Amino acid sequence: MAGVNKVILLGHLGKDPVVRSLESGTKVASFTLATNRFYKGQDGNPVEETEWHNIVLWSNLADLAEKYLTKGRQVYIEGRLRTRQYDDKDGNKRYVTEVVGENMTFVGPKPGDSDSRKEPDPPMTGDVPTVEDDLPF
Repeated sequence: MAGVNKVILLGHLGKDPVVRSLESGTKVASFTLATNRFYKGQDGNPVEETEWHNIVLWSNLADLAEKYLTKGRQVYIEGRLRTRQYDDKDGNKRYVTEVVGENMTFVGPKPGDSDSRKEPDPPMTGDVPTVEDDLPF
């Protein structure tokens, strides 16, 4: 029986995406995404906990990230976890866990848009629709 590797995140970009092209011409975009959890602490006071996620997008999703994503933008990402290993400059083994995005949906207005009646991002084809409403969950 096969396992399941599925990640669903809704958060805000911590920085503008870094986009690069490989020798093959394939684009890859990477950025951090912040998700927040709110709960009451033992003393009854509200606590906000922020978790940072490394996101990687390939090909068409990387193109869309380069065109439309900026620091602070809210985005919904579906993907899978991947952990990779590399050797640092001192020869030590390092590991990084990242979310490889397979679907992306823009949520809410672009940062800096103070008027919610402004035109939304242009419609996109494929599995990356533009969404201006709240997610249905």
